[in-house]
Amino acid sequence: MTRHDDAIRLRHMLDYAAEAVEMARGRCRADLEGDRQFCLALTHLVEIVGEAAAHVSAEERDRHRAIPWVGVVGLRNRLVHGYDKVDLQILWDIVQYDLPALIVELRKGLGMS
Repeated sequence: MTRHDDAIRLRHMLDYAAEAVEMARGRCRADLEGDRQFCLALTHLVEIVGEAAAHVSAEERDRHRAIPWVGVVGLRNRLVHGYDKVDLQILWDIVQYDLPALIVELRKGLGMS
């Protein structure tokens, strides 16, 4: 994988994480249970962040050690393979607390800070 490909994957992670955070803005945790489309969309956006992370090279991951690569990819795997057991409180907390921090690190990694 080239550095160009890695930059594209980092940008995908940033874009989809930002979209998830923006989609949740002004909403509440109960909306995940009351609005199936919202729940599915948020889940899918987080899955894409993890999928893009899975394709970032080991060298690039080493350059961005503040990003919890194993956790991001692991979350994607749990959402995809455990689709019938998604804990909506954990998903909500990730979108509210973890993704904003991830966005900061991705922006730094892309030279956007």
